Amino acid sequence: MSMIRVALPLILLTSLLTGCANLQKTDWPKCAAVGGVAGAGLGAIQNATYAGWGALIGGGLGAAYCWVHGDSASESHAKCPGTPAGVSVDADGCPLAAPVAPAPVVEEVVVVKEEVIVINDVYFKFDSAQLTAADKQKLDVISTRLKREAPSAQLRVSGHTDSVGSEKYNKTLSQKRATSVTNYLVSSGIPRSSFVAVVGEGKSRPVADNKTAEGRALNRRVEIKINR
Repeated sequence: MSMIRVALPLILLTSLLTGCANLQKTDWPKCAAVGGVAGAGLGAIQNATYAGWGALIGGGLGAAYCWVHGDSASESHAKCPGTPAGVSVDADGCPLAAPVAPAPVVEEVVVVKEEVIVINDVYFKFDSAQLTAADKQKLDVISTRLKREAPSAQLRVSGHTDSVGSEKYNKTLSQKRATSVTNYLVSSGIPRSSFVAVVGEGKSRPVADNKTAEGRALNRRVEIKINR
């Protein structure tokens, strides 16, 4: 009989706490009532005079347990009853909206409409428009670039000389050299239709002082103007 008196209160107390664990904080009056009944029963089992004290203590314990362990978001969960466990929720108990990824930044590609390639380091044979092997290697680099960067561009080739010699002579020589460069670029794969002009400017457009050897070297050049 003594074991029953000890075990029965434990069974009743476990049932009380299990039942309240599934309730909400707002259900604390129910927990208090259940706790009071269970407490009275526990007191009566031990001694009839303890029934009142048992009801008071059991009711208080039941209400406290419900308040501590109850779900404080019951009303919020009612708005989104299907929210899975473990999902982050907002103040209404509804799943938080997934963060909106910022729109990708599209960088505008700036296309240079007009560009001039100045070829200063192509040295023709003396008094000639014939390209050297070294000249052809340099033009191969330019040809590769033109085919990659400006496949549909319009190209204008102009030849230029220093001030040594007559104007007529330099005009003719610069024309021949511009034509020689153009022909080589065409042979490397650039359509001849891309070349809208091939002219000899002679010594009329110097870019440096013809009084120095360095300046005259800069003036002896071929320019390729690119119109994209």
